[in-house]
Amino acid sequence: MSRYILRRLLLMVPTIIGILAISFAIVQFAPGGPVERVIAQLQGHDQGATSRFSNNQMEQLGAGGDSKYRGAQGLDPEFIAELEKQFGFDKPVHERFFLMVTNYIQFDFGESYYRDVSVISLIKEKLPVSISLGLWTTLLTYFISIPLGIAKARRDGARFDTWTSTVIIIGYAIPGFLFAVALIVLFAGGSYFDVFPLRGLTSENWESLSWSGKALDYLWHIFLPVLALSIGGFATTTLLTKNSFLDEIRKQYVMTARAKGLNEGRVLYGHVFRNAMLIVVAGFPGAFIGAFFTGSLLIETIFSLDGLGLLSYESIINRDYPVVFASLYIFGLMGLVVTLISDLTYVWIDPRINFEARD
Repeated sequence: MSRYILRRLLLMVPTIIGILAISFAIVQFAPGGPVERVIAQLQGHDQGATSRFSNNQMEQLGAGGDSKYRGAQGLDPEFIAELEKQFGFDKPVHERFFLMVTNYIQFDFGESYYRDVSVISLIKEKLPVSISLGLWTTLLTYFISIPLGIAKARRDGARFDTWTSTVIIIGYAIPGFLFAVALIVLFAGGSYFDVFPLRGLTSENWESLSWSGKALDYLWHIFLPVLALSIGGFATTTLLTKNSFLDEIRKQYVMTARAKGLNEGRVLYGHVFRNAMLIVVAGFPGAFIGAFFTGSLLIETIFSLDGLGLLSYESIINRDYPVVFASLYIFGLMGLVVTLISDLTYVWIDPRINFEARD
């Protein structure tokens, strides 16, 4: 197994470099960029982006001259050269890419173009929001979907199975952001009840609360966003659990266990559960990463949560490439690691599985 893990770890290197190379190439051909954003600001066409230059530097205007940047006429060529140097565009493309990969291997992501703060500090600042949403969404989905899926498998075809399937399919069809708006209207002071807060993960007096008060305050704030993110995950996990149990229940060893006189609970949880839950439990790491990022932008925006989803979106809009590439690198690396963890989880649940034997 150690050889398999080592091989997978080694394959992560060309994979992540390939992801960065493709994204880097796309950025080179994409219209606009940080230099163009600053030039647009100087010309009064863009108020959204600011560089780290001082006001005096930003006001430098020259006598004109040719420039490869649209709208740069009238700006001092030396100022444009200094602007390119600040953003690192004074170097050849291949040199910039090699330098970026070298720094990223050391987890040195540089500084944001417009926020005057290190990228790693920005990510650390936003990470608690995204982790909270992803972790609680995954746990809530599994804690509800697994017992529900088992109950549906035991009552396959009965009325309970029919109406619960209808409910979860309707929930799956409702977009998470639309459900979030409905929750706000109903429970966050929209039109009916004002039960839950609408902004942030904690209250303003959070530091003065006791540890139990802090925990309750945190759960009070996170409840609606997590519920909105979870609505689409119930159907997949519930039906996957049900179908896994149905497949196992129909196998010969279950019939043998019943013929020996074991009660249904012993058969279900003593024999079927471990085999049926293999695919469900092994998918937990992937489900967590999916909940970590999927749909988080809209949910974060609706509930005024400043997380990684909103940070990535704003960075793309502002052409803040250090933040964009750092987020892509971290997300891609996490995805590769989670895939490996999922494979190891299969082996942990069922030792009969041997990935090395496939080679």
